[in-house]
Amino acid sequence: MATRKKSTSHPYIPNTVPEVQRAMLDEIGVSDIDELYRMVPKELRLAGPLKVEPALSEYELQRHVERLLERNTSAKETISFLGAGCWQHFVPAVCDEINQRSEFVTAYAGEPYEDHGRFQALFEYQSLLAELVDMDVVNVPTFDWAQAASTALRMAGRITGRRTALLPATMHPERLLVIRNYLSPQMDCVLVDYEPGTGLLDMADLKARLSADTAAVYIENPSYIGQIETQGREIAELAHAAGALFVVGVDPISLGLLEPPSRYGADIVCGDLQPLGIRMQYGGGQAGFIATRDEEQFVMEYPSRLFGLAPTSVEGEYGFGDVAYERTSFAKREKGKESVGTQTALWGITAGVYLALMGPHGMREVGETIIRQARYAASRLAELEGVQIRFQAPSFKEFVVDFNGTGRTVSDINKRLLERGIFGGKDLSGEFPAWGQCGLYCVTEIHTKEDIDALAAALKAVL
Repeated sequence: MATRKKSTSHPYIPNTVPEVQRAMLDEIGVSDIDELYRMVPKELRLAGPLKVEPALSEYELQRHVERLLERNTSAKETISFLGAGCWQHFVPAVCDEINQRSEFVTAYAGEPYEDHGRFQALFEYQSLLAELVDMDVVNVPTFDWAQAASTALRMAGRITGRRTALLPATMHPERLLVIRNYLSPQMDCVLVDYEPGTGLLDMADLKARLSADTAAVYIENPSYIGQIETQGREIAELAHAAGALFVVGVDPISLGLLEPPSRYGADIVCGDLQPLGIRMQYGGGQAGFIATRDEEQFVMEYPSRLFGLAPTSVEGEYGFGDVAYERTSFAKREKGKESVGTQTALWGITAGVYLALMGPHGMREVGETIIRQARYAASRLAELEGVQIRFQAPSFKEFVVDFNGTGRTVSDINKRLLERGIFGGKDLSGEFPAWGQCGLYCVTEIHTKEDIDALAAALKAVL
């Protein structure tokens, strides 16, 4: 006779009172809570009890957490050249001021509750971002770029009725994992190679991989490794000739300077809002967006909410509300095209504040500053003995630095830089082992000439 596991309640974990947990399991027809996790591989499950004992008092817990946080070294105390999906940009004070207002600070994409002003704030955000990316329709923010790209590709699959998405081999490996997981089992992901000298998409390989089953060709511009993809129009033409859609992931802060993807044939544009007035927050300030033309085939495939202007019961008066709410997962629930759930609407409001403050001229100025500073940094590092810039195509704010000629590992170099108060670039040796010892360096508008010179001097000292 099997013995039932002993169950005890815990002050930090909800619904762990044995009687409550038993009633919930009985209601859904499950004998043991472990049955709920049967699809999770055993090697990923916690084998023993969760070690969060003893339960601390509120004050003790506060002190414990503060001591843990004090062990961190943040980008405030150092000069940071890390990027790779979470970038250090200047955040105007007004962004923090607005997103901490009581009517916005808990904003998300569920029910409106009493914060009616949120609908207008999100409408204004959508309008500003639509102007930036030169598209008509923008959704309420997703969790991050990875989810935005995944949903965009799922949309392309439903529109075309096809099962394959072509993606660049140089894309962020973690983003690729999310996309593969999100598209499975409805769609497959196939990687397209890159040109060794430039890092740009290999057009011959793209042509070879296009087929009658290709739903979408996806690129990122700038790419994960920083290159500006100059072949966008040709890629769009090839995708469209094959009956596929062209999806472009973009860093929106680059669009004050670079041509928006819609101008070179993009059908769906997606990306991350984090550069637009959102702090890094230990990697947590992420929010994705999706943008399309105002065409029914696209609009009706959005699973998330869209806010627009609508007439009210008062003649001549307009308000802000949902567009085609019946197509969303909030309305369709389990019958929806995909589940959206809680979203990062607060970051959409923040991005809207940033765009309103910067305006077209401000966005152009910050873009020019970034590309100028990044080029200066690349030229300074290339002067160091044994150091090269790996790819020669134009880049925006990130670039790959090749340390193979120095005989040192990126990990060792970064440790020595940190001793001098500098976060070096992201170590790519694990993600792209064929490149050897390479680091992804990021330079934005917050980096001064003195910061870059200090990096060059520190690298010269440690190499």
